[in-house]
Amino acid sequence: MPLRLVFLGSDPIALPLLDWLAGEGRSLAKTVAVFTQPDRPVGRGQKIQPNAIKTWALDHNLPVHQPDRLTADVRTQLAAFAPDVSLVMAYGHILREDFIAAARHGTFNLHTSLLPKYRGASPIQTAVACGDGETGVSFMRIMRELDAGPVADRERVAIAPHDTALDVEAKLAAASVTLLARALPQLTAGTLAFAEQDHAAATFCRRLTKDDGALDFSAPAAVLAARINGLFPWPACATEVAGQPVKLGLADTVAQVADLGSGNPASSLNRPPAPGTVLGADAEGLLVATGTGVLRVLRLQRPGGKMLPAAEFLRGFPLAAGTVLPSRPLPALVAQEPFRHR
Repeated sequence: MPLRLVFLGSDPIALPLLDWLAGEGRSLAKTVAVFTQPDRPVGRGQKIQPNAIKTWALDHNLPVHQPDRLTADVRTQLAAFAPDVSLVMAYGHILREDFIAAARHGTFNLHTSLLPKYRGASPIQTAVACGDGETGVSFMRIMRELDAGPVADRERVAIAPHDTALDVEAKLAAASVTLLARALPQLTAGTLAFAEQDHAAATFCRRLTKDDGALDFSAPAAVLAARINGLFPWPACATEVAGQPVKLGLADTVAQVADLGSGNPASSLNRPPAPGTVLGADAEGLLVATGTGVLRVLRLQRPGGKMLPAAEFLRGFPLAAGTVLPSRPLPALVAQEPFRHR
């Protein structure tokens, strides 16, 4: 007999998981209802639209609830579905104890980090932005404290050098299916064992804002490349050129800069160019001096345009060698304690 499962989530990362539950996984769990965030304004026109999870649920003829606040009435609605399991993934609400206790076997979360690392709202972007070589998904029992519940299992994924947060999100979406397929049979059999996290080793990330796209070119090139990749596609790192904001969509580093001509500050100056100085371009991207090493920006976007490979971008928006890109302080993305709301 499959478990009766209520799903709580609001982000497209959960779509592969829901598809699996509706297909191959339906012998293990039957999704009986979906709780998700209310419809929100989207895009330039700010038209009210349902999120991808609601759309999926309606397409599969499932009851959908979209509470703005988790009141006692909402808890009653959830309990009315008599769930054996409540499964949470990127929901956007913190659950109270009465919600956590509503399901017979418990309420569980698929958290997209290798807990206790990166508890909080932006673990995918933070892992990439910090230059980590791997991340993963943790299957945890939910507690009232932020992402602090005991963990039964983890599925690891590699972060490749040119992975953006969007790339890693796709890997984690697939890894979540693998992890849940492993966990549900054990949960049904009562053999799924949970272990307490090492709370002393916990680190925390936070909800990102547009201000997090700032770049300080006095930082090392490797730090900047990771930050650019980790914050794509949102909030996206940006710099200013001739008064116009230019988004940076992908970056790496180069060990050294070949002589790009007499206009290249790297070859024409006796002292190192100032951080943020455009050194020219190679076949792959725009080269920028930093505090340590050279940043190579592989994709850029001008206002109103598309994100383009650097060579194509520079044909329509040339950046002369010697141009100095402005710096702003890099906001902290990780802390040893939960961030206060910004």
